[in-house]
Amino acid sequence: LFGILAGSVGGLIHDVAVVRFNVNHVISGVAINLFAFGAMRYLSELVYTKDTGGGISKSPQQKSALPRFNMPFLAGGRIGNWKSPDMLGWLEHRRFFLLPDLAGVIRGLMFNVSMASMLALLLVPFSTWVLWRTRFGLRVRSSGEAPDAAESLGVKVTPLRYLALAISGAFAGFGGAFIAIVMTGYYQQGQTASRGYIGLATTIFGNWRPTGVLGGASLFGFAEALQLVGRD
Repeated sequence: LFGILAGSVGGLIHDVAVVRFNVNHVISGVAINLFAFGAMRYLSELVYTKDTGGGISKSPQQKSALPRFNMPFLAGGRIGNWKSPDMLGWLEHRRFFLLPDLAGVIRGLMFNVSMASMLALLLVPFSTWVLWRTRFGLRVRSSGEAPDAAESLGVKVTPLRYLALAISGAFAGFGGAFIAIVMTGYYQQGQTASRGYIGLATTIFGNWRPTGVLGGASLFGFAEALQLVGRD
C-alpha cells in the first residue's frame, strides 16, 4: 500500500511538471527517476543500519510475505484443510506426446501464485472495461488524445489529467513494490534494473491497450524467466 501511495505521489509530481509547467514528459520522467534513485540511496543509508540487519544499499529480509496459493484440483491447492488432487502435476509426469509439456506450462501459471500476481492480472480486464466501457474512460482517453475537442464538449481536461497520472503512478508503484516484496523479499539498490523503461516499451508495444500491454509484458517476462531457468 505504501508503494502504491508513493507511486501515486510520484505521478502527481509528474503531473505538476507536465500539466502545470508544460515540461516535456520524457525529460520530467527521467528527472523523477534520477531523483528517486538518489533519494532511496540516501534514505536506505539512514534507515537500514547494521542494527536492523540491513546495510547501506539493502534492507533486512521481510518477516512475512504476501500469501500464495495453488489452484485447487489443477495444481494441488487446498480447500480448507483438505489437499485437492494435482491433475496437471500428474499429467506432467506422464510419458505422452506434447501433453505433459503443455500441462507443465499451465501448472506453472497456477502453482505458488502470489495474491499480488492475481491482483495484477485482474487489473487488466478491469482497466479495459473502465477505459472503453465507461464515461470516465472515454473522457480520460479524449483528454489525452484530443484535449481541445474534449474541452469543447465541456470536459474538464486538466483535473482528469491529474487524476489519470496519479492512477498511472499508483500502478507503477505497485509494480515496484511487487519486485521488493514478492520477487525478492527485500529492497536492494538498483533492483528494478530499468524495468520501468521496459514497462514504457511494453506500453508502446501493446498499442496503449491493457490487453496488448499484458501480451508485451508476457513476452518480456518470458525472456527474463529464461535467465532464471538457466541459473537453476
